[in-house]
Amino acid sequence: SIKAIESSSKEDDTMWLTYWVVYGVFCIAESFSDLFLYWFPFYYAGKCLFLVWCMAPVPWNGSQVLYHSIIRPCFLKHHEAVDNVISDIGTKA
Repeated sequence: SIKAIESSSKEDDTMWLTYWVVYGVFCIAESFSDLFLYWFPFYYAGKCLFLVWCMAPVPWNGSQVLYHSIIRPCFLKHHEAVDNVISDIGTKA
């Protein structure tokens, strides 16, 4: 999804691809922290509001904000290492 977002061809729906990238990162982070966070009052209501904000059809929705401020800089910093790991896995398979 990140490769499709960063591609020069904008025929794909980058809004939803951005959402799915943010949602995937959120699910990975939540899998580690869910044991502690679910004890907080209104955790599930806050989680629901966060996901609605990420899906909101406005230019400043959560997916765009989080992707451009956190995920994209991290990806651009480490994309060569990620590509090398993926190609190594592909050759081993």
